[in-house]
Amino acid sequence: MPIKLACLDLAGTTIGDIATVERAFSEAVATQGIVPGTGAYARAMVHVHRSRGCPKIEVFRGIFPGNEAQAQAANLTFERSYEGTIERTGLVPTPGVIEVLDKLRGAGISIALITGFSRSTLSRVLGVLGWEDKIDLAISPEDAGRGRPWPDMILHAVLRLGIEDVRQVAVAGDAESDMLCGRRSGASIVAGIMNGVHSRERLLKGGATHVLDSLADFPDLILAEELGAQQVAASVR
Repeated sequence: MPIKLACLDLAGTTIGDIATVERAFSEAVATQGIVPGTGAYARAMVHVHRSRGCPKIEVFRGIFPGNEAQAQAANLTFERSYEGTIERTGLVPTPGVIEVLDKLRGAGISIALITGFSRSTLSRVLGVLGWEDKIDLAISPEDAGRGRPWPDMILHAVLRLGIEDVRQVAVAGDAESDMLCGRRSGASIVAGIMNGVHSRERLLKGGATHVLDSLADFPDLILAEELGAQQVAASVR
């Protein structure tokens, strides 16, 4: 089936802010007594790395199990730190991402950005990026009900944008949770992007149908898949 919707991860895939995110996590856990140089800090940051792409509040709930107040306090610090940094320094799109967005839109493919950020943080990010004319939708876990690795955000985009079949969806992300989300949604293409946080092995473990060196290769993958499908259909006729 022709691809009609591309669901693209935000942090690490379309914007290169991995260091900013990790610094905000570090500052957030430090306010709760988990400081660099301790075993607790090392364990917390391993959990952060493994959980990339998941809702930020869920990451903190994993670090502070059974203590909702601590998780909420850390999450608030994370949001203030991250939003403050991007307001001061801006955001840098990953190489070629503007061309990717233009090429997808030019091919008649709708674009949804999906993220583990809260709606508040996502709004700040969109304000800094100024991509209103380049995307059709931006979705946070709060908008859809659940975040990654659940498929809710992709299915929310399918419904909002009037896509007829989940097989008309292509997903791209740099984390294992992106891959799990895409496969659980029924998307035809679930592409792991190697210039982000997780390794090829982690992406394949999550269910990647393709692994790409860069998001810049994503439009050509979609168009190649569609061309192949058209040739098969023609041969059948």
